[in-house]
Amino acid sequence: MTQHPPTAPLDRPVVGSYPTYEGAQRAVDFLADSRFPVERTAIIGSDLRMVETVLGRLTRGRAALAGAGSGAWFGLLIGLLLSLFAAGNHHVLVLMISGLFYGAIFGALFGFAGHAFTGGRRDFASRSQTVAARYDVVAEAEVAEEAKNLLIKLGWREG
Repeated sequence: MTQHPPTAPLDRPVVGSYPTYEGAQRAVDFLADSRFPVERTAIIGSDLRMVETVLGRLTRGRAALAGAGSGAWFGLLIGLLLSLFAAGNHHVLVLMISGLFYGAIFGALFGFAGHAFTGGRRDFASRSQTVAARYDVVAEAEVAEEAKNLLIKLGWREG
């Protein structure tokens, strides 16, 4: 197998440009299905921006509830791990339930306190993501023409 020296993605010619990441991903998948050496390609997002979607108001009660939920999962995991070292089978259930209970209690306390210490500066819950205005599929110069021709065929098939 021949090893090609890696080149920086920005030095590669653009073989396709797409408005969504899914479109660029579909193009690279098509190249892979066509037996193209996809290890010689990259997807580059341009004109990045951060989008924060506000999910709702965050009160101390909701912060405590969210903390209780994540604490319960963590406590259950700790209880499960501790049960590996338990002497009898009846202790396994007790350890898991105890871990779940104490995890929920401490998670609720930490969630409540964490939100209270913000002093009302962030009274909302949100989800952040980075999105690009466009996604370019690039390929190494030696195989760029082949990739362009294959992606033209994909465009014909989808068009």
